[in-house]
Amino acid sequence: MAEIFPGTCVAPSGEFIYGIHKSKFTAINLRESDYIVTLGHGFDQEIIDNADNFPENDVYIDSSNWVFEIPNAFPFLGATYVIKSGADQTAGGCNPFHTLLKRQYEVGYDQDLQAQPRAVLLTLASASADPDLLVRLAEISGRFALDEKTGAPIGLIYEKTEKGEFRPVVLDRDLFQVVSNNPFLPNQYKRHMVLVPGAQGKSHIVGEHSDGDTHIWEYLRENSYIPWGHYAANMADDAVRYTVQSLTASDIIGLRHLYYQRIYVQLAVELGLVVPVKRRSLAPGELEELRLTVLHEINTRNKSGVVLPFTGITWGQNFGFDLSPSGYRLGGSHQQIHQQFGLVPSQMPAFKEGKNEASAYTINTYAQTDMVGQFARDYRERTQQDFFDTYLKAIRNNKRMDGRADKEKELIFYQDGNVIAFVPKAQRSQGEVQLMTKVKCGNIVETDTETRNSLDHAMLLTMKVLENLGVEMFTALEISKRLENRDSDQRLLYCFFPRHPRSPGGFSEFQQRWISNHYPEDFAKVCRDEVYKIMENDT
Repeated sequence: MAEIFPGTCVAPSGEFIYGIHKSKFTAINLRESDYIVTLGHGFDQEIIDNADNFPENDVYIDSSNWVFEIPNAFPFLGATYVIKSGADQTAGGCNPFHTLLKRQYEVGYDQDLQAQPRAVLLTLASASADPDLLVRLAEISGRFALDEKTGAPIGLIYEKTEKGEFRPVVLDRDLFQVVSNNPFLPNQYKRHMVLVPGAQGKSHIVGEHSDGDTHIWEYLRENSYIPWGHYAANMADDAVRYTVQSLTASDIIGLRHLYYQRIYVQLAVELGLVVPVKRRSLAPGELEELRLTVLHEINTRNKSGVVLPFTGITWGQNFGFDLSPSGYRLGGSHQQIHQQFGLVPSQMPAFKEGKNEASAYTINTYAQTDMVGQFARDYRERTQQDFFDTYLKAIRNNKRMDGRADKEKELIFYQDGNVIAFVPKAQRSQGEVQLMTKVKCGNIVETDTETRNSLDHAMLLTMKVLENLGVEMFTALEISKRLENRDSDQRLLYCFFPRHPRSPGGFSEFQQRWISNHYPEDFAKVCRDEVYKIMENDT
């Protein structure tokens, strides 16, 4: 199969091509304990629990839920991802701007509060610090199962879907999300609404980190907007962290340990190497030993020209949540501190216009780091200098653009022997800061224990700096080089983007990974229908 270069959806034949990810993979179960609890009950009092979230063995995914990856016509503008199951539901015509019925409150549930304009309810849910008021808002946003004696929430009420599956009864989705993400809502309500395993779906928990007051679950998201699935390390419901100031050094070490561990373990599985443990986390020494084994195997295969099954690593974090009174979501999906990560395959089969069984081409997958790697090569060819060495030199030698000698000239705000935290000269968001390794490593497979420790410490410090300055929402992402990229100059880089009112954006958008819940042709039909209506009215 011929490879299309440079990764555009426009084939030389004048046809559109696209990739399809048909995921098949094994997620090693490294979770040590189970936490099976009651989530609530149905209208017929049938008990609903979260047993599905706690698989006993490894999880094998053979997904029929394809993900289409469509390279942008212009490669530097990224790629778009369409999840087949969602798009199929709107096939034939869709309007992504259509607003569903927003108010479905039931008579008898706090009618005085329900009588308020919806914008007022959303504002109160976001801005109020009154726990009693927030409880009232929570109880009109969804149906709670209550203890008959105390009236305290013991779960949610569940209803059956047309497919026979249970889902919580949510009367106002936006209000439910906003109030559950308010730190001042009592934890017993937050727990049942969003925090307890199973509250947000049946995603398998395949990892865990527990150390004193630190407790973190690692969820497998199967085939998602990151094809081949991704993992989410979420602080558990018994370790509630809604602010960075509440995050401890132990917490960040645990969150990052789950990231390092999953990437090393998943790479070992894909490379056919032995994973030393199951149903428990790797100890620090075991983690480093596995990393070295994986790195050696990758280097060996690179030297022999063998194509690696996965070459990209993606990591990101959305912190903070908010919704405008008009209903526009302003932050991530979940304020409880969490991180997301996964692997990106090197290539994907490409198809032509609906012929999805027989691949016509092989094309490279999209990863933002590819543009960085290509630029570094171009820079070296044109200047005979390594870019990242030169970049570090420029950061250290920085001078003010206004030429003033009586003002600060430093861009660096923290550094140790391994990493440097600084304000980039050209900020993409008002308040953007970056964290980069000084030592020569371009991804976490190349980072030793000391460097990882430096990254963890500097990351927590950077997050606390931003929050102390008044940042309530930010997006962070990692830019790391492909595993087959043998450029020793490229450094591992983290970008932190405060969600400034004049500089919006998110984890995926800043990576130029664009997620769509419909097929473009279906939206085109809706637009075309509107054109017909406008033309009819004009005549």
